[in-house]
Amino acid sequence: MYVAIMGYGTIGSGVAEILETNKAEIAAAAGQEVVLKYVLDLREFPGSPIEDRLIHDFKMIEEDPEVGMVVETMGGLNPAYPFVKACLLAGKHVATSNKALVAAHGTELLAIAREKQVNFLFEASVGGGIPVIRTLYRSMSGEKIRGITGILNGTTNYILTRMSEAGSSFEAALKEAQNLGYAERNPEADVEGYDTCRKIAILTAMVSGKEVSYEEIHTEGITKITDIDFQYAKKMGTCVKLFGSSRIGEDSVQAWVAPVMIGPGHPLYAVRDVYNGILITSNMLGQTMLYGSGAGKLPTGGAVVADIIEAVQNPHSTIPFGWSAERETVADFSLSSHQYFVRIAGNYSDHEEKVAAAFGNVQVMELDGMDEFAVLTGSMTEEEYQKKAGRFEVRQMIRAEL
Repeated sequence: MYVAIMGYGTIGSGVAEILETNKAEIAAAAGQEVVLKYVLDLREFPGSPIEDRLIHDFKMIEEDPEVGMVVETMGGLNPAYPFVKACLLAGKHVATSNKALVAAHGTELLAIAREKQVNFLFEASVGGGIPVIRTLYRSMSGEKIRGITGILNGTTNYILTRMSEAGSSFEAALKEAQNLGYAERNPEADVEGYDTCRKIAILTAMVSGKEVSYEEIHTEGITKITDIDFQYAKKMGTCVKLFGSSRIGEDSVQAWVAPVMIGPGHPLYAVRDVYNGILITSNMLGQTMLYGSGAGKLPTGGAVVADIIEAVQNPHSTIPFGWSAERETVADFSLSSHQYFVRIAGNYSDHEEKVAAAFGNVQVMELDGMDEFAVLTGSMTEEEYQKKAGRFEVRQMIRAEL
């Protein structure tokens, strides 16, 4: 099968490299040779291995009947969305690493793929090289998935790891991540939780079989987490991670993105630096943990190549996976229940009775020289917490699973 790659950045170049380096292994797995015919990009790459296949006109891919598989690694929605849609309508399989595209237009693109009896595959859109999508629709297809919780963004996990282990401020850890190439110059999508939000929306849709709007998912980032929070965490033997989480109910799902304080007993506690970890809870298997490189040229490129192989193995049929056009109900976040780590201004001795009246039995922490104290509450809904916390001058709140 002839393949075209749209976008020769980090991931696109990784796909091209793997197709060349592992061509014998790929041919054996796919049952035929997979040949890279075109690479579409606006830029020139003189001296690169793909120089003789570089094109600048999308129509060459769309109108070439020899090209049966298109890889989209451009990112964003424009021109990725119209290009991918056109490729599917032309009867070509598509594999993408673009979580923004899948989260925004996955329902429509999956429907077109079914109509044209081709495949729209997106393993690399969540978890980089971690095979979570394929695990859900293949290995766990007979399971009833109860929930998914994941560290789905390597940039934020690196920042939080540095804050935890080196005592760095958020600003210092972000700058270090940018210097190392882990964070973009504009890191908003990562640090505000938007990237994680799109990924948990995709995973939730895969599990529920219905479209999940990422715009309905409560999303918080890590920009308000401070080194003081980690001083408390160190004293408590805990750490803070950015979670994307969903709980699958019969009539709705609870889905949210937020920093969470966890202890050493949590399966995701040891996921550090730029790695990702995904915890799947199902009715028969219980808890399943997937761990690995959540980004990078070759790990993510490898996930795309796995999709290419699967498409080649199913040349004239659509693999039964994904979700329908039916919209899933995302439950009101105020109804979700959590524990809460709360930093409150003042001395605990002056607030003891008031704290007990509001939160009941709590764990209390204090740091030397600080005009504040912290409590770890029992479980309650967001709505209940907001009412109780309104009685205090709260300096920080982090949800907890302890």
